[in-house]
Amino acid sequence: MTAPAPAPAPALAPQRGAAPGADAPLPPPRLAYDAQTWKEIAHLLANLPLSLAGFVYVMTVTFTGAMLSLTVIGLPLLALGLMGARLLGRAERARARALLGVRIEEPSPLPLRRAGGLQGMWLVLKDPVGWRTILYDLIRLPWGILTFTVTLTSLFVLWPVLPFLARGLTNADRAMVRALLSPSDELERRIAELESDRGVVVDTAAADLRRIERDLHDGAQARLVNLAMGLGLAKEKLLEGQADDQVAAMVDEAHGEVKLALQELRDLARGIHPAVLTDRGLDAALSSVASRCTVPVKVTADLPSRPAAAIEGIAYFTVSELLQNISKHSGARQASVEVWRSDDRLLVQVWDDGHGGASLDAGSGMRGLAERLDAVDGLFVVDSPPGGPTTVTAELPWRDRTEQS
Repeated sequence: MTAPAPAPAPALAPQRGAAPGADAPLPPPRLAYDAQTWKEIAHLLANLPLSLAGFVYVMTVTFTGAMLSLTVIGLPLLALGLMGARLLGRAERARARALLGVRIEEPSPLPLRRAGGLQGMWLVLKDPVGWRTILYDLIRLPWGILTFTVTLTSLFVLWPVLPFLARGLTNADRAMVRALLSPSDELERRIAELESDRGVVVDTAAADLRRIERDLHDGAQARLVNLAMGLGLAKEKLLEGQADDQVAAMVDEAHGEVKLALQELRDLARGIHPAVLTDRGLDAALSSVASRCTVPVKVTADLPSRPAAAIEGIAYFTVSELLQNISKHSGARQASVEVWRSDDRLLVQVWDDGHGGASLDAGSGMRGLAERLDAVDGLFVVDSPPGGPTTVTAELPWRDRTEQS
């Protein structure tokens, strides 16, 4: 007896309020064979050949790699097998998305380009995605035999109830795919964030080094060169027995250059890490930087203790950069800085009554601040409607200060 002709499939519209990436709702199984039922039947019939191929691949890779693990080629061969298992997992996820409506994100790729030969091989050998795919292919063979047999038999014997059987069997398939082929959401998110943050930290450090080199070259170094030349001329005039007043004028000029060079070196050291921040903490350091702002700034700090030195430094430079923006771009008449601790977070809020319009894409350095905070698991929020006022909130993780800090 042949099965009834397939009826038109109802539209699979996503539910209102469904989370991004959530599975599309499936139509309920019924006696009529709709499009989703035929997809589920096709999936169940394909289980046997695909699970057989996966089982043979896994047994060959794991057995060969285990037997040759004491030789030079054993571990590299096993690593290649795990990389191939990742490809099998990708194919299975694509099949589940197409036939079962299971929406599964792809795992993050392994960062092999940044790893050397042995380091890259070790990275592959401990890859949880590859090992979970191997486990998936190992346990799928008996399941593939069962689903193929039941589905093929039911097409001819139990076809009236096959839609219900297919739904039950494919629900088990969905559970296995989610359990073994889904990436660990939190782990994958953290890996992707750390990969991105590492690049931001490297770029920020390189930019800071270039800034320090430029400031030294254009400022203190140039003044010290002038000082050396002036003292050299004074020495020559003394050896030639020329008038003391000329030599005195040259020495006086050199003395002025020394004082200017020292001041520039102090400013440079303050820009790297101000002494007041190390000695007296964030409250005093923020009051110091606020006193140099062209706009009157009220500083309020409510901290029961000092955070870790790295967090303290990031908070200081964030406020310093924001106050510079207020001085240069805001047109404000007054501003305020508030710092406080909330549970395990350090919060910084900078407010001004300027004309507003600030954003992360406005080229005012705020994008760099956001990236720097993101690199330490922080947040950076700008609320600056046209016409003002502007409120910038920075949130950093609180870490207690240790003796080494």
